[in-house]
Amino acid sequence: MPRTPPDVIVVTGVSGSGKTTVGERLAERLGWDYAEADAFHSPANIEKMSAGIPLTDEDRLPWLRAIAGWIGERIERGAPGVATCSALKRSYRDLLAAGRPGVRLVFLDGDRDLIAGRMADRSGHFFRPAMLDSQFRDLERPGPDEGVLIVPIGGSPDEIVTRVLDDLGLVPGPSPGPSPGSGSG
Repeated sequence: MPRTPPDVIVVTGVSGSGKTTVGERLAERLGWDYAEADAFHSPANIEKMSAGIPLTDEDRLPWLRAIAGWIGERIERGAPGVATCSALKRSYRDLLAAGRPGVRLVFLDGDRDLIAGRMADRSGHFFRPAMLDSQFRDLERPGPDEGVLIVPIGGSPDEIVTRVLDDLGLVPGPSPGPSPGSGSG
């Protein structure tokens, strides 16, 4: 059975799993639009997380709907895109995909210790590393019936991106290389 390339890829996983890095690199390699999930959070959600208070399902629902709206706009316009979203629960993933076959979810899979180590090295993000346990408590690992691509995060970001592209049957455009003044991080 031939694989149909997705219209939108949603990179999922707990905070610190590498969603932003992988999502940005996927979008860049493909020449697709990119949306960072954090940009869809309300100021109240950001304030809550900055204070170390985990979000509830009620807090997350408008955020998830906004991301799902962005996905729907990409599909409607025929403009492929890559978005990030923790999508910790199956109901969240169902809302994002909304039965649209052109949406493929990719789950970045890593254990708590690896991710906690990465978070300890990260600065300038509102999500507190101490909240990682709440993410793992809420996490409902994707089941085989969901069709989510599960990718271990042990490799480099570029290795992960290459695996996603290969597994989804996507061919990236020519790499633009670093732009003047771009950082290496």
